[in-house]
Amino acid sequence: MKTIQGPSIHLAQFSDVAAPFNDLPSIAAWAAQLGYKAVQLPAWEERLFDVKLAAESQAYCDQVRGVLAEHGLVISELTTHIFGQLLAVHPAYDVLCDGFAPPQVRGNPAARTAWARERLLLAARASRRLGLTEMGTFSGALAWPYLFPFPQRPPGLIETAFDELARRWLPILDACDENGVNLCYEIHPSEDLHDGVTFEMFHERVGGHQRCAILFDPSHFVLQQLNYLDYLDIYKDHIRMFHVKDAEFNPSGRQGIYGGYQSWENRAGRFRSLGDGQVDFKAIFSKLTQYDYAGWATVEWECCLKHPDQGAREGVDFVNRHIIEVTDKVFDDFAGVPIDAAQLKQLLGIA
Repeated sequence: MKTIQGPSIHLAQFSDVAAPFNDLPSIAAWAAQLGYKAVQLPAWEERLFDVKLAAESQAYCDQVRGVLAEHGLVISELTTHIFGQLLAVHPAYDVLCDGFAPPQVRGNPAARTAWARERLLLAARASRRLGLTEMGTFSGALAWPYLFPFPQRPPGLIETAFDELARRWLPILDACDENGVNLCYEIHPSEDLHDGVTFEMFHERVGGHQRCAILFDPSHFVLQQLNYLDYLDIYKDHIRMFHVKDAEFNPSGRQGIYGGYQSWENRAGRFRSLGDGQVDFKAIFSKLTQYDYAGWATVEWECCLKHPDQGAREGVDFVNRHIIEVTDKVFDDFAGVPIDAAQLKQLLGIA
């Protein structure tokens, strides 16, 4: 068994136009002062990171790592969620998703998809230059508008969507393989890969690709009432990244999983700051340790009630308290006695 690494912090929710969140040296100093050991870099956040330059320049990657090292930090992983989202967009979401894309490709879905594909390939190369082996992403969603089958889904609709999803991702998975990087899909409602069944459907279509992995975030399972501890038992061999994020689900006579179109603070299912929700992190850290998860525990702060500064501060202690230092001793060794082969047979009543 290995001791889980951490705490790391995902910077996507903290990047801002205001200091100290508007450039890498300043946000690194902030994270280090709080006690984090690593940062998870969003590859789309240009205030903090230039993914194109990183793919092309080892000197730039060394500079990025040097800036973090000055504060005692390393990069846990790059994340490419926005790029992954834009690789597969249902037309119903074109207008909203255009907001994630540069102006020159807005209003042109084919150009936007091509841009996202290029960015994902750049991020794979950048990960290699940075010495990273895992990269987080979203799968995108072609079938999500058809989640609830009424009118009834026509035969073949979902299969066609997943065939196309696999077609778009296979070249990127191959590029990740060339760069020694595992592509970890965050299993997430609103993505076509949102539970175990959909991951299996995709994994089969990409031929069980060795780089097709999972970013485990239990908060998304709370919101869809999926047993996240069973999920760890089933998919332990695929989990290569871990977001430590809390959530709660409090259904009522007025709403349940679907949330009644309410704002986050008024939904039955809500993301919460660490320790304020219902996720059993003691069991999760125990299972991940038992299953030899060797990656990082990364705080992803999302909460509709608590200020992010407080969430970030509390996240450090929360992760540190849950990381299990793996033992090199067996607790009952003191009670052992030496036994030879003849005595073993005697114990079993074997002549």
